[in-house]
Order: sequence, then C-alpha cells, then structure tokens
Amino acid sequence: MLRLLLTSAVFATVLTTAPARAEETGIAIFAGGCFWCVESDFDHVKGVTETISGYIGGKADNPTYKSHVANGDREAVEIRYDPAVVSYAELLKTFFRTINPTDDGGQFCDRGHSYTTAVYTLNDEQAALAEAAKAEAEAVLGKPVVTEIEPPARFWPAEDYHQDFYTKSPVRYNYYRRACGRDQDIKSLWGEQAAFGVVK
Repeated sequence: MLRLLLTSAVFATVLTTAPARAEETGIAIFAGGCFWCVESDFDHVKGVTETISGYIGGKADNPTYKSHVANGDREAVEIRYDPAVVSYAELLKTFFRTINPTDDGGQFCDRGHSYTTAVYTLNDEQAALAEAAKAEAEAVLGKPVVTEIEPPARFWPAEDYHQDFYTKSPVRYNYYRRACGRDQDIKSLWGEQAAFGVVK
C-alpha cells in the first residue's frame, strides 16, 4: 500500500510539473528574406537557444533549396528560445527591426515571394501579439507594413549546409550580406532602432 501511495504521489508530481517543463522552450517562426541572415541575427539575441533555417508555406511536402521557389515556400527560421529570458513579444519587436517590413516584393537584393516577410503564428496568443507588433512597427515607420501574419504551417528544415551558414562560410556570408545591402537598408529605414548585430 505504501508503495502504491508513493507511486501515485510521484505520478501526480509528474502531471503537475510537465506543463511547466513544456513551456521552458518557446518557438517562433519568422520569414525575413534570406534565412542565413535571419538565423545570424537571432543567434545573437539573448535567450535564443537554437535557430533552424527552413522552408514554409508551400504546395508540396519536402521542399528543397532547388524546389522551394517553384513550390511557393518562403525561406524562414524556426527560433527556439527561453521565455524566462526573452518574450515572444520582444522577439517580434527585434524581428521587425531586422527586416524591411514595407517591401512586398522580397528583401533587399533577394526578390520574389520566397523572400517576402511573414510571421507564422502557432496559436491565438502569438497571432494577437504579432498583429500588435505589426501595428506598432507601422506607427513607428509611418508607412504601411506588408509583413503577413500567417496561421500555423508545416516547417521543413533546410539542408544541413544551410544551417549556421554564417559560421561555416563566413567569408562568403559576409560578402553576400554586404553586397545585398541588408544592414545599410535596415539602418536607413529604422535608424537607431535597427536591431541587426544584437550582441548576446
């Protein structure tokens, strides 16, 4: 009987603590143009524990780098974070300040739907926060913000060579980022609020 009581007590403890453990890692999915750059920007945000480059929103399963444009996918990054350190709302604010949310044709030198900006929300709370962040960005910029707030969609991780590309091929990555004018354009748009290069 004592063993049964102890087992029941342990089981009850697991049930009451499991939700807390599940909330220890938050997930955000942002499409902000080239996923190399989004990944690099968010790897430097305090509280972010992992970033994964990938594809989202297309017509067919298992998109690849070669097929994602024709498939209708956006390049996106799944961001895993510690909610005790950084909130989803704070990540949204950073996201908008690392992109040009007024551009409906792509981002910087990358053009077309695959490089347009979007927030893929995972629940109603994220959707409400995303809409509020979009409205706040529009008010700050004084221009229409075209970043789409999308419902949940299947996220497909990109090929291994795309993951952490900025650390694997720093010379190529830095040349691309400079040549594309990403940081210059963000600075021009957001001024002192520009959030690229945040130090972790």
